[in-house]
Amino acid sequence: MSVKPDKWIRKMALEHKMIEPFTDKQVRAGVISYGLSSYGYDIRIADEFKIFTNINSSIVDPKNFDPKSFVDFKGETCVIPPNSFALARTIEYFRIPRNVITVCVGKSTYARCGVIVNVTPFEPEWEGIVTLEVSNTTPLPAKIYANEGVAQMLFFESDEICATSYKDRGGKYQGQKGVTLPKA
Repeated sequence: MSVKPDKWIRKMALEHKMIEPFTDKQVRAGVISYGLSSYGYDIRIADEFKIFTNINSSIVDPKNFDPKSFVDFKGETCVIPPNSFALARTIEYFRIPRNVITVCVGKSTYARCGVIVNVTPFEPEWEGIVTLEVSNTTPLPAKIYANEGVAQMLFFESDEICATSYKDRGGKYQGQKGVTLPKA
């Protein structure tokens, strides 16, 4: 299993619609960079956010998540409260090949500000808009910029096809279109 280079990512995006929309090079001028890099793809965060709040004093329960724990917000920037987080989504739609798995890592610009992006791996044959969890680990409010880079996806191709893909299992987050809350 090896990490895939820019040539492979470009080919898969253009010929197999693995990433849509696809930006063929890294865009940097005046923005937090996004697009194709040497061994990954820097994803953009959309302008739709669900900001975590404890105004209802709910318990965070992944099997019975209370949607009232979030405040919906749409805008060019989102301020995440101290020691809190927001859910958001990518601009890009992904279609992962059956012999590929991805790993997401945060961008250094945000990491150096105490802002961490968490995304679980995209499993073989998963597809959809990605739900992002953006944590502000600092004691100060943190600003996130919509339509700019937020994390990098690394693509790993196996030398063998898996016996059962995410699609085969009927994964509960298959084909998601927007910010998706936890499902039991």
